[in-house]
Amino acid sequence: MTPRQSTHRLRLVAVLLVTFVVGIVTGIEADRHTVANILEACTIPPKAVPDFRLMAEAWNTIQHHYVDRSAVKPRRIAYGAISGMVNSLGDTGHSTFLTPSMVREERESLQGQFAGIGVEVQIKDRQLVIVAPIDGSPAQKAGLQAGDVILEVDGKSISGQPINKVVEEIKGPPGTHVSLTIRNPKTGKVHVFHLVRAHIRLSSVTWHMLPGTHIAHVRIALFSKGTAKALAKALDAATAQGASAVILDLRNDPGGLFDEAIDTASLFLKHGNVLLERNVRGQVHSVPVRSGTAKFTLPMAVLVNSGTASAAEIVAGALRDAGRAGLIGQTTFGTGTVLEAYPLSDGSALVLAIQEWLTPHGRSFWHHGITPNYIVSLPAGVSPLQPEAERGMTAKQFRHNKDSQLLRAVKLLSAHRGSSST
Repeated sequence: MTPRQSTHRLRLVAVLLVTFVVGIVTGIEADRHTVANILEACTIPPKAVPDFRLMAEAWNTIQHHYVDRSAVKPRRIAYGAISGMVNSLGDTGHSTFLTPSMVREERESLQGQFAGIGVEVQIKDRQLVIVAPIDGSPAQKAGLQAGDVILEVDGKSISGQPINKVVEEIKGPPGTHVSLTIRNPKTGKVHVFHLVRAHIRLSSVTWHMLPGTHIAHVRIALFSKGTAKALAKALDAATAQGASAVILDLRNDPGGLFDEAIDTASLFLKHGNVLLERNVRGQVHSVPVRSGTAKFTLPMAVLVNSGTASAAEIVAGALRDAGRAGLIGQTTFGTGTVLEAYPLSDGSALVLAIQEWLTPHGRSFWHHGITPNYIVSLPAGVSPLQPEAERGMTAKQFRHNKDSQLLRAVKLLSAHRGSSST
């Protein structure tokens, strides 16, 4: 891995898993060379002196005149100012500011375990939107879905609040309670969900042979450390059990580690590029398929939806452009930037977009997502079927399940020789 590659992490749509996963660079401690890119704390650019004086004016005015003295907390004010700087860039949901606790939680989450309610959120259209619930999390078990809008936390409106403040209100120790008031954007209905925070352990890869078929249903929940190796192991096991086709399920996968995405796509591609990166000067750099990895050649389809983001979009785009797999489902979330973390002196960090991702054919998917080859919506109120739920199903039960996207993938792959239902 090159130093440049080690500092590229997929934005989990930018976002915050509550406990919050945020896609920044692989191990901030391993990337302290980025500190050199930041001006020394005591250095104020000459052209910015008037602006710094203006900020000092505001700071001192608050310190001397704001009536609620308990609310005047210097570090909180500083963090709010830094967040405002990043938000002024207009890169909503991508470039962001992380407090020290968010940085620590990011490290923990991408090691495969963390505490919280397990939902990823992002500011979108000035609303706090759920990108995806994590498999097995309190959020998923309660029925929260991708696209839901958070209106209130513990009965208090979050309108106009910085995302950092909302994060602080939602997260908390395992076993404690939090309520979220949620609006479903499709129906407009508002519901209150009562959640108990918990320790969440991620199994990034799960799989099961679909009942009555020779098709392996393989789901990637998150691109955390070791995902590609776990996927290769699952595919080996599926092949040994007679799988003649694979459905790669990337629905509600918020992304994760850049290198895991490249390694995952490389399991299915023999040559070419996984993606392209375009910098601020318009120069394009290619990220090729990695050689020396096992190549799986079974026919395959890929499931995507509006919760498919970041690393998952890179994989989906690579497989589609290479003609390796058809995409089935709904347009993906649209996270398409290379983000680099710049640690600050107190353990917080700035995460800034420095390049844009493109699919191998040069298509941008930032903000507008990747459109599948076959657009299929799930019926209202139906959640994607997961491999764990299939273990107790009969072939008849599976054929009559309501996951129309998964059933469409089965139909598509059943046209291939050797993958028909039994």
